[in-house]
Formats: sequence, C-alpha cells, structure tokens
Amino acid sequence: MKPAPFSISITAPDGSVRQSLLGMDRAELEAVVAAIGQPTYRANQLHEWLYRRHVDSVMAITSLSHELRGRLAETATLRTLTLADQQTSTDGTIKFLFRTHDGYNIESVLIPSEARDDQDEPKRRTICISTQVGCPLDCKFCATASMKLKRNLAAGEIIEQFLRVQDVAGQKITNIVFMGMGEPMLNYDAVFRAVALFADPGNDLVPAARITVSTSGLVEGIRRMADEGQKIKLALSLHASTNGLRSELMPINRRHDLTEVMDAVEYYYRKTRRTVTFEYILFEGLNDTEEDARRIAKLTRRVPSKVNIIPFHSISFTNPTGISARLHPTTRQQFDNFVAMLRAHGAQVMVRSSSGQDIEAACGQLAVKHGAERLE
Repeated sequence: MKPAPFSISITAPDGSVRQSLLGMDRAELEAVVAAIGQPTYRANQLHEWLYRRHVDSVMAITSLSHELRGRLAETATLRTLTLADQQTSTDGTIKFLFRTHDGYNIESVLIPSEARDDQDEPKRRTICISTQVGCPLDCKFCATASMKLKRNLAAGEIIEQFLRVQDVAGQKITNIVFMGMGEPMLNYDAVFRAVALFADPGNDLVPAARITVSTSGLVEGIRRMADEGQKIKLALSLHASTNGLRSELMPINRRHDLTEVMDAVEYYYRKTRRTVTFEYILFEGLNDTEEDARRIAKLTRRVPSKVNIIPFHSISFTNPTGISARLHPTTRQQFDNFVAMLRAHGAQVMVRSSSGQDIEAACGQLAVKHGAERLE
C-alpha cells in the first residue's frame, strides 16, 4: 500500500487542482506561502487559523488581505470531507459518516463519558477516528472487514474528522482514540503526523496523554512507537487467550502470534514506562470461560496494564459466514462473571459501556450500510 500523503489534492469544478492545507506542518506551510511570494510569517498565521481557530475556508482567514486570500484560494483549500450522515443515540453518542473527495465512506464517533461533572456534563468527550478506508486485516468480528482496504487516509483527512466533529459538538473534545476504521499501524506516518499536530500545545487540541492508538498487533509499529518515544498511549486488541482462537478471529495472529506481540508490548513498556490497555470483546461460548480469564490475567500482568472488557455489537447485517456467523454477545450474567473472574486473578479491569447500539456505532457499521464501494 502506497504511503498516504499528509495532505490531499482535489480537482475543482473548473479543472484546477487545489491542495488542502490541513495536515501540513509549519515548514510545509512556509513553502505554500513562498510559492505566492509571501514572507515566512504568513505560514505561522496559516498554522494558527488551521489548527487553533479551526476555520473551514481560506476566505475566512481574516489576518490576510482579501486579495491575498483570493490568490491563496486559487491553489489551496482547507476541507475535503463531506458530511453524508449523522445519527445521535439516546445515550448521547453521535455517529458521523463522511464522504471523501474521491467518493469513499469513512466514520467517526463522538462518545460522551457516563461520568458527569458538577454541571451534569460528561467529564470526557472522546472521538473515535478512522485511519483507513476499509481495512485489510479481516478481523472476523468487525464490520469494516467486509469493506476490504481501499486506501490510507491522509493526515489532513484524519485531522478533519476531529475538527468537523468538534464543530458539530460545540464543546471541546477531550480525548482521541484511533480505534475507528482501519489499522493505524499500517498508516503509521500519516497517523503520527496527525498526532503531532493534535498534541502540539500551541494548537490547544488534545494533549498527547489523552490520545490512544489501538493496534491489532502490528509488532513493527509497536516497537517503532517505543523507539521514537511517542508520548501517546498504546492499546492492543487481544480478544482471545490462545493462539488458536486468536488466529481464527484475527488472521494477523498468524503473522505475529501472542508470544511475539507480547514481547513487543513488553519492549514498549520498558522503553516508555507507560501503562498498556488491552481490549477484549466477549463472545458467548468462545472466550468467556474461567480458563480464558486465568490466561488473560496472566498475559496482561506482564506489564502494568488495564483490560477493557467490551460488549459485542452484532455484524449480522454483513451476512457473515464461517466463524463470524457464530459470534454472539455473551450473556449479561456471564459478562459480569468474567469481569469478576479477571479481577479475582489480579487484572485491573475496566468495563466499556455499549455506547450507541441504537445507531450502529460499532466500527464500520454505518459505512457498510451506506455502501462500501466508492460512489461514482
């Protein structure tokens, strides 16, 4: 897969090509302003209006003269995504379907925390961001897998999801999780360009400590995060306690099995000293037994960690076959029993609420229902 650019070029109705400025850092913005004969300080102005003031049009950058804005608008644009659908759950979760400039569907989800402050407002507002159109990893419990991989998202498209959702929310987003469509580690450079811009204190977006990248177990990416000293959090999609079941559920396990993945996680912890999150979806009769709890607790105790236990959202609308057709949510009683067993074995456990079930908020559900293929 060709690496994604940091920003997107689009063709305007008149046939001219315009480069999106979102995703560019200060050095790249300096090149943009130099190309139209402007001094370097103009790049700092553009950077502020893009990432701190969140303007959606070149013509809204009022620190530039009207004439200069007009010249810049001939070759540059700011936004490339179109809001195609938006659904709000009774629990406050909002699902967004965006259409890319080349006609693909991607999703973002805004999830308010159940915990409330003194004004009865959510203490956290977390956005779940997509990093690819589709996904190549074919996890058997994920609706996105039925789309296959179309392309990587550019850093600008990743950032635009955040900006567009915050515009709609009207309140500050406090946390970012890269747990939407796609495998972030397969689009590493674009993802971490976006992370750098999100976490830049001057942009007042989201601090690094409140950003989490989730991976299905791409060892190279985990080790690279550690070696680069990335300040954000790591989450690993685990979902099984044995290689046999994990390989059935997540074919990537045949490339990087539990031994190799856990070695990489230990390496990450030794280099960063940051707590790791393990994600674990419960499936009835497959991974919810006493033995599973014992093995998961043993695995996750290898590093300071917490285990997020997640309810399963059905993917029956994708007409699944094979093991996918046999996946069902564990019962409420067994769910609670499993959590209790994990804690009894010494694991630190967090229970993920089943946010947005009434609006298909799980990864890929809305995009698949709207059509996985490009709209011509």
